[in-house]
Amino acid sequence: MSSASKGDRKATLDAASWLFNVVTSVGIILVNKALMATYGFSFATTLTGLHFVTTTLLTTILKSLGYIQSVHLQTSDIIKFVLFANFSIVGMNVSLMWNSVGFYQIAKLSMIPVSCFLEVVFDKVRYSRDTKLSILLVLLGVAVCTVTDVSVNAKGFIAAVVGVWSTALQQYYVHYLQRKYSIGSFNLLGQTAPAQAASLLLVGPFLDYWLTNKRVDAYAYSLTSILFIILSCTIAVGTNLSQFICIGRFTAVSFQVLGHMKTILVLILGFIFFGKEGLNLQVIIGMVIAIAGMIWYGNASSKPGGKERRSFSLPKSQDYSSLPVSSEPDEKV
Repeated sequence: MSSASKGDRKATLDAASWLFNVVTSVGIILVNKALMATYGFSFATTLTGLHFVTTTLLTTILKSLGYIQSVHLQTSDIIKFVLFANFSIVGMNVSLMWNSVGFYQIAKLSMIPVSCFLEVVFDKVRYSRDTKLSILLVLLGVAVCTVTDVSVNAKGFIAAVVGVWSTALQQYYVHYLQRKYSIGSFNLLGQTAPAQAASLLLVGPFLDYWLTNKRVDAYAYSLTSILFIILSCTIAVGTNLSQFICIGRFTAVSFQVLGHMKTILVLILGFIFFGKEGLNLQVIIGMVIAIAGMIWYGNASSKPGGKERRSFSLPKSQDYSSLPVSSEPDEKV
């Protein structure tokens, strides 16, 4: 296969990966918004646990059919990943409860600088001036769109710090584990989903009661709300898988930067389906700035020297050399 054909195939797969992630992520946000706002199912942590139960069932079935290879991950790696992922979920939920929406959005935006810091420290990545400026432009645009009132307190700030760093570490670890063990996205998801499902279902009901003062077992389930929960769990399988695919093909920073396109789409679809309240010139200007920054980032990071890893080494794990490699470490957006 010629280099041009390989490049075209890679570009097609990259675009398909992002489209898969955007569609499933925006879809699950809209479904969950309807489930929580319309039907009052406000148990976010427990719902996330059900998402991973569904993911576990699917990966188990595929593994039994031979579509997913059985790969052994070190227990310490699984524990660290699950801790990062669960602290991310809990931290961001508590941050939203204790802080204003404006500060919560600022906390989400700070994940990009934190992810950049992790790549610079652990992977020795170096960013060009244009790449740095494009990231700042994306942050500015999304901030203009979403940040309104900003108020913070001590415990809210601590929750935000825990949520941001845990999320950045979890996303970095997805990329790290796929390279360390040379495994595909579905294989990694199949190894980590059971532990996440068990831990979230164990902690979720108590955390949700603490956050909402409501018990999940006392919720008035109806046929419609159950169907929405099933739909949410079904879409979540695609969301979880697409996140692993995108981070595996690119990096956590690229996933965060271009992932803000989902924020823009959610705003647009929210105005379409839930009314035009909040749509003003400031929001439109912010959207335009953010999209311009994403386009600039895509061009800047793909140029020679735009984003490069100066050196990279991982401890070699035995018996993994024969498995298919899901992504190349230095692929560019």
